[in-house]
Amino acid sequence: MNIAELLRDQAELRPEAIALIDVKRGRSRRFTFAELDRAGSRVAMLLHQSGLEPGDTVLVLHPMSAELYIVLTAIFRLGLVAMFVDPSEGRKHIERSCALQPPQAVIASLKAHFLRLVSPALRRIPEKFSIGLPVPGAVSLQHADRLRHFETIQPCTPDSPALLTFTSGSTGTPKPALRTHGFLLAQHRALEESLQLKPGEVELTTLPMFVLANLASGVTSLIPDADLRRPDAIDPAPVVAQIRAHQVTRAAASPAFYERLVAYCGEHDTRLPNLAKLFTGGGPVSPQLLEELQRIAPQATVTTVYGSTEAEPIARIARHEIATEDIAAMLGGRGLLVGLPVPIIRLRILKNQWGCPVGPYTSAEFDAACKPAGEGGEIVVSGAHVLSGYMNGCGDEENKFNVAGVPWHRTGDAGYLDDRGRLWLLGRCSARIEDSHGTLYPLSVEYAALQYDCVRRAAVASIQGERVLAVELRNGRLPESHLAQLLESLAFADVRKVHVLKRMPVDNRHNSKIDYPALNSLLEKSV
Repeated sequence: MNIAELLRDQAELRPEAIALIDVKRGRSRRFTFAELDRAGSRVAMLLHQSGLEPGDTVLVLHPMSAELYIVLTAIFRLGLVAMFVDPSEGRKHIERSCALQPPQAVIASLKAHFLRLVSPALRRIPEKFSIGLPVPGAVSLQHADRLRHFETIQPCTPDSPALLTFTSGSTGTPKPALRTHGFLLAQHRALEESLQLKPGEVELTTLPMFVLANLASGVTSLIPDADLRRPDAIDPAPVVAQIRAHQVTRAAASPAFYERLVAYCGEHDTRLPNLAKLFTGGGPVSPQLLEELQRIAPQATVTTVYGSTEAEPIARIARHEIATEDIAAMLGGRGLLVGLPVPIIRLRILKNQWGCPVGPYTSAEFDAACKPAGEGGEIVVSGAHVLSGYMNGCGDEENKFNVAGVPWHRTGDAGYLDDRGRLWLLGRCSARIEDSHGTLYPLSVEYAALQYDCVRRAAVASIQGERVLAVELRNGRLPESHLAQLLESLAFADVRKVHVLKRMPVDNRHNSKIDYPALNSLLEKSV
């Protein structure tokens, strides 16, 4: 089944319903499901006439917008493969990605086409298309407006490639994640169930894959009026105005994005009573943020979703399911509670061997290698919506293994299952500290530190044999009384020193995950 069939089905079921709302040049735009489908079919005709054939790769360089999903619909309809790279990772990342999988076409915004001046890889791409204003050497997608519809949807098998992205590299070198049509269908079903997607709802979302799930479920997607390249630095005022103007009922965003909304609402004594469901993920979510979200959206069910590029979702928990004793455990160094694994995934805790290949296992060997409830280790998962391998096997040795012939994925995260089957995160396997004091996982310390209002971000590292807590403060200073209390609360982890950073190094994508290699480099220079 071609994933484009799900999008076409929605256009037939609810043609006049609003599918997507965005902002262009300061003006709000609305697109119905039928309008998106018709626009996608015309762009498909333009791409077809250029000579592109099923299986060809098309590099897409354009921010979240209606045009992005029109292009994506056209690519899926033709059986092409949509390839995405993150320009914020730099020119070398683009060159490496295009060398690994040379695209036959590129569809890009005017700004992205300027990268051709410095990128030999982009210049080598045979077919070039521009979104918006005409660009020399590229065919404008505006030409599609004069073409007839491409009515056919290319038949696909579950193994037909559909979408190529690259991991953030937080577990090592970025790896090419190739999603098939069968995988996208399984992921859609998992998201639809876990996020309770229902036709007619209006969701503000910063997460591209969630928009795709919404389009396939009849949910209206509102793309925030914000620069999503820096979620932790957005201007929240236009976003709050959008939520009110479009009567948004649900939202899905990274913790860093929500922190900006929470701060704005606090400063302006604002509430968002229409919000009924809030989902957050893409990085660790503190209990404090969940409480703050509940305050600004008092009618909402606030839910943490844990997942990754290779497996989304893995686990989830609503704020009201977190008991007082759970919060005390998190602040006391037990890790971060992310809830029960979703029903369609298999999850185990493997003895921590991160950095070394594991398996293959027989079923009995795997059972013997896994940890019982309460004991920490590597979080490993398997299921229909879990990526079974990377393109050309690049990264499989590090992140994949087989159990009785069934593929499993190593998330790179450490954690444990409690006696109720709930998953607790302990942090990145690669950030684990092993020294004379024993073994220490980062989240057990970091979320204990976040109980102090003056601490915005916290991360622990071992520098020259000494355990150091790095903190980014909300107001730039740490009162002596709080410093003493902080160190006392971290005595269980043998942390004896706190280092204040002006800005904590975090991932480029969500601005929510600590970049531990960069952190260690900063701290080593300061010692």
